[in-house]
Amino acid sequence: MEILADYGLIGLFTAAFFAATILPLSSEALLLFIIASGDQIMIPVLVASMGNIAGSFLNYYLGWKGNRLILNKFFRLTDDEIEKASQRFVKYGSFSMLFAWVPVIGDPLTVVAGIFKMNIWLFTILVAIGKFSRYLILALSFSAL
Repeated sequence: MEILADYGLIGLFTAAFFAATILPLSSEALLLFIIASGDQIMIPVLVASMGNIAGSFLNYYLGWKGNRLILNKFFRLTDDEIEKASQRFVKYGSFSMLFAWVPVIGDPLTVVAGIFKMNIWLFTILVAIGKFSRYLILALSFSAL
């Protein structure tokens, strides 16, 4: 994480991108570090959001391709995780993408959106709202301290 911090906003984008996949990175910690190091809130929030949304597009694409081998090997998603995410998607529909930011369940949900060939524009809007809101609330809460 220290290496990414040295790259500022580019490091933040990278951390947020990979955090949206199944990799164990904490973009939130880097976001707060960058905010604490400067006087900007919105630019780091937008950069983190864009990186995280871009990572969700990778998940969506891999789901769209529907290759379970890739999902199992690259993302380390088990068939059980994919099945649970599919059940959530079917139960709550497209609006479950508002929760794509939630740890553990969010990343598989974005993969399942691709598997179900969800409309890409609706996917983008809902994922962006959820991820941007999460980063904004986190940043504003931190800056209020």
